[in-house]
This record gives sequence, structure tokens and C-alpha cells, in this order.
Amino acid sequence: MADISQNIIGNNTILFDQNFFSKASTSWFEKDYWQNQGAITGSAEGRGTTYFFQHQKVDMVLRHYKRGGLIGKIVDDHFLFNNIASTRPWVEFNLLTKLTEWDLPVPQPVAARIIKTGMIYTADIIIKRIPDSNDCFERLCRAPLEKNVWIDVGRCIRRFHDKQVFHHDLNIHNIMLNNSNIWLIDFDKCFIRKGNKWKNLNLERLLRSLRKEKNKAKDFFWQDSDWQYFIRGYNTPSFS
Repeated sequence: MADISQNIIGNNTILFDQNFFSKASTSWFEKDYWQNQGAITGSAEGRGTTYFFQHQKVDMVLRHYKRGGLIGKIVDDHFLFNNIASTRPWVEFNLLTKLTEWDLPVPQPVAARIIKTGMIYTADIIIKRIPDSNDCFERLCRAPLEKNVWIDVGRCIRRFHDKQVFHHDLNIHNIMLNNSNIWLIDFDKCFIRKGNKWKNLNLERLLRSLRKEKNKAKDFFWQDSDWQYFIRGYNTPSFS
């Protein structure tokens, strides 16, 4: 991509979109840098802390890569370095670039950083924030989604599957609602995958996440019967 630049600063490799930044800097990936400018607009807790900030009137998201599961309790944010093209931010940044070109509803990638120390690396990514959005989990904690919204969610997932996009962590937290639009986020460990057998398993993962939250949350406005409207949308995709 003509607008994507790659720079090396010390042991930092930085990818960035020149439409947002003119010159590479390691400061972009430091929370304190944005905080000192009064640019931090919020944060969210997940596997780690995600920070929201504004740069040149554009709302952005800064996320540090963390490991999950039991291994995450031991090594936290360290990953084995094989080559730059196989690092998690490099793969995610380039995948998001491709999906943006395909006009799929994903956050636009802004910048990514890989810090290599010996055979280990740590990493960060910056993406554009989806404006006025909430994830499906938040919405379902307040009120049920209308049937037509579930149909639209199903159609959205079908658009990705038709392009062979495998979302590694397809769950209710990674589906965003913005007015009448549906978006997918968090493309870490995602890729273009051949074949079709994995698609039903991907849908089953999403269904498990809904049932899991239903069992955990006191107020979670979802029923198994809502799934039929999701499937109706998935089986009647809109290509507009």
C-alpha cells in the first residue's frame, strides 16, 4: 500500500499509515505520551488495558498485545520472534488493511510496533475507534436486541465468511453496534482460511459465548430463540 510506511528505530519496527502520522515515532505507543497532551479520552479493561485517545480530531485505540490463558500468567506480553512478517501486530495490521480494502466493517489500522529483544518481542497496535459504538455484550446487558438487528448481525458474519475470513475469537464482545451498522473488532490471530468446515465451528463459538454470558450475568437479555434470527440473516446474506 502506497500510504503504508515501515521504519526501524533502534530495536523498534513500526508500520504506520501516513494519512494519520507523517513520521514514525515510538512515542505513539506510550500511554504517557498521549496523557501528557491531554489526548486520552478513556480506557477499557480486558486482557490488558486499552486506551482511547484523540489525534488530529480522529479517535483512536491503543492496545498492547497480551498473552491469554495459563501461559499469559507466566510470560504476560512476551512472544517468540521468528520473523517480522509472522509477528502478531504485523499480521493483524496487514489483515485489517486488506479487509478495509474489501470494504468489510472493521476498524482501520493506523500503526503497529514490534520491539525485538533477542528472540523475544513485545508489541502494540493503534486502530481507528468506531464512533458511537457499543459491543453486543454491553447492549444485551441493557435490553434485548430487536429481531432485525440479529438478522443484520448474521449477515455481517456471513460477509466475512464469504471472504474466507477466520475470526479466531468470534464472541459477543467482539461484535460492535454503531447506530444501524455492525462491525467486527480484535483481529489478533485471525487470517484468511481456506475451505468451509471451520465456518460452522466459528458460529458455534459465538453461540457458546452468548450462552456463557447468559449463565454468568444477572441481567443479560438474550434467549436461545434469538439465535434463529441470527441464522436467518446468515443464510440470507445481503451483498449491498
